[in-house]
Amino acid sequence: MDKQQIRETIARRAALELNDGDLVNLGIGLPTVVPEFIPKGVNVILQSENGLIGLGPTPAPGKEDKNLSNAGGGFVSLTAGASCFDTATSFGIIRGGHVDA
Repeated sequence: MDKQQIRETIARRAALELNDGDLVNLGIGLPTVVPEFIPKGVNVILQSENGLIGLGPTPAPGKEDKNLSNAGGGFVSLTAGASCFDTATSFGIIRGGHVDA
């Protein structure tokens, strides 16, 4: 397997650990790939460490908002009801045990 196949295999496996309703923190790097492999019917709430809850799908090329990025700098979209806040609050949520995965 090449590096990309290994990353995909790990992300697919991690996605299988997610449960309906989980609040899932996406750190920098490989975790940002996991949402691509969340099984249909499993609805999770995605958090980015830079202060976003309610991440949506990766925007299509040309539809990116330069003001919306994940902790790794990749473009993201937001779902209805999403929240944006500072990193201190974001890490408070993580340290406070409010994240499921």
